[in-house]
Amino acid sequence: MHRSSTSGQPGHPSLRLSTAGPTSIKPRQFAHLQSQLAQLQAHLSDLENHVRVTAIQAEAIRRLGGLQGGLFMAASRVLGEESAREPTENPL
Repeated sequence: MHRSSTSGQPGHPSLRLSTAGPTSIKPRQFAHLQSQLAQLQAHLSDLENHVRVTAIQAEAIRRLGGLQGGLFMAASRVLGEESAREPTENPL
């Protein structure tokens, strides 16, 4: 098994310290965090737009549901009236 003498941790070559010092790593990490934050803000903006559109669509769907219910009730009433007008045969 290979042991790394530069990291101080045996058996973990991924934990080796690079030749660059901590002062050069920090700005790179901050730049990476800044790019991730910008991406997160863009995604949050997209999410906000999607939620706004969804709220509008939910209201429209609610209205469509009411209209559909009205159509079912009207159809039921029309069909009920038609069946009441038809003479039924007396099986006796």
